[in-house]
Amino acid sequence: MFFIGGISNEEKKLDYVQNTICPKCGKFSRMEVYMTYMYFSLFLVPIFKWSKKYFVKYTCCNSIYILDEDIGIKINHKENISISDDNLHYVDNDFSIFNRCNNCDYICEHDFEYCPKCGQKL
Repeated sequence: MFFIGGISNEEKKLDYVQNTICPKCGKFSRMEVYMTYMYFSLFLVPIFKWSKKYFVKYTCCNSIYILDEDIGIKINHKENISISDDNLHYVDNDFSIFNRCNNCDYICEHDFEYCPKCGQKL
C-alpha cells in the first residue's frame, strides 16, 4: 500500500475588509483579516485543521493585531460583523507569536525556522 500524507501550516485571507483609523499610526486604513492554521493532508487533500488563530493586518503601517477567536469564527462563517478596538490585541514586535518572511511576506508561527511557503530561512 502506498499513500502520501503530511502536516503543514497555512495562512488564509478571509473575505472581510473594514475601513477604519489605525490605532497605532492614526492614519485612515483598511483592516484585513487572516486565519493561520495547521492541517493534515492525505494524498494532497487537507483532511482536518487545528490550531486556528485569527489576526488583523492594517494596510497603512502593516501593524498586526490578534483578533478574538469568537469574532474570527463569525467572520470565517461569513457573518456580517464589525470589529471594534476591544476585539484586537496588539502584537508587540519584541514578543511576537508570528514571524514574517522577508522574502515572500508570509506570516507563520514564531517557532518556525524556515518559511513554509518559499523555504527561505526566517
